[in-house]
Amino acid sequence: MISVLQLGTLDYATGLRLQKRLVEMRKEGSIGDVLLLLEHAPVITMGRNAKQKNILASPEMLAKRGVEVFECDRGGDVTFHGPGQIVGYPIFDLRGALRDELRNGGAEEGRKMLGAVDYVRRLEEVLIRTCADFQIPAHRVPGLTGVWTRPEEAVPESKIAAIGVHISRAVTSHGFALNVNTDLSFFHLIVPCGIETKPVTSIEKELGKKASLNEVAHSISRNFGFVFETQILWLENLDDLLAPKVGVPLQVPSELRSIHQDDDTARA
Repeated sequence: MISVLQLGTLDYATGLRLQKRLVEMRKEGSIGDVLLLLEHAPVITMGRNAKQKNILASPEMLAKRGVEVFECDRGGDVTFHGPGQIVGYPIFDLRGALRDELRNGGAEEGRKMLGAVDYVRRLEEVLIRTCADFQIPAHRVPGLTGVWTRPEEAVPESKIAAIGVHISRAVTSHGFALNVNTDLSFFHLIVPCGIETKPVTSIEKELGKKASLNEVAHSISRNFGFVFETQILWLENLDDLLAPKVGVPLQVPSELRSIHQDDDTARA
């Protein structure tokens, strides 16, 4: 089962702290697989393979537009996150699918867990299916990571979703960014993903009108359930994710409480 939590808008630093804590909890087995869906305040992130030259704007221009810059440990180059874009952070234990298959007699004992490449291909499939739900044909591009709209006459192939992940002890973090109603002018500040020859697009641009972020988020969650062959459970807030069994107190980490401006220190 994947628990889905929609968090609204978070600054990038808070998102990183939240991911780090939830990854630790997933490794400990104190929570199950979690998909965080959110928006970020404007930020440029630099992955492990990022090149500084792919940030085209000066520090003064970035400050004028209210854009922060963060280095992080995901794969990939430079990208932008901002309002109108759905960012997804799956915090999954990639050994879980193998355990399920073994229980059902569907895998050999010597088989390895779901690998990084296969995991990324599944994320791409989720996003391709989500675009299809909004009548946008999308596909993969050989040799590249992410999801792209299909080229038409006089309309080039354009990137609609970026993917960059980190995997530690089989537990994933970071994830994907799907442009829904994103202000695409922010991408002029960078060379998106280090690719100079392909433009960036959004669901809004492809449809010629804004899309409901909630409808897109629910489409993403449904497609996660289909692609990862599991049930989806929507949660109302972090308390629902962190709640212990009845009668057992829980010390909620302060950085998680602060997201909901919650001063309580225990749950029962």
